[in-house]
Amino acid sequence: MLIEVRSELAAFVWQVKVAVGQPVEAGDVIAVLESMKIEIPVEAPSGGVVSELRVEPDAQVEEDQVIAVIDDGKGGSP
Repeated sequence: MLIEVRSELAAFVWQVKVAVGQPVEAGDVIAVLESMKIEIPVEAPSGGVVSELRVEPDAQVEEDQVIAVIDDGKGGSP
């Protein structure tokens, strides 16, 4: 199944911590957002392989915007 990892708030992308094709576990940090000088880690909700990255450093994201997509290997779609 494809799992969309979304931003919880409007912010700037400070760091992207993964690459497409990289395996991740639940809780791994996908990206770090920055809002009002506060760093907000965005974590993988489950394990799998990063199949898409939809942001890059210094980009602005809106609330609920997809940051990355993880394929958990179980089939299906988001």
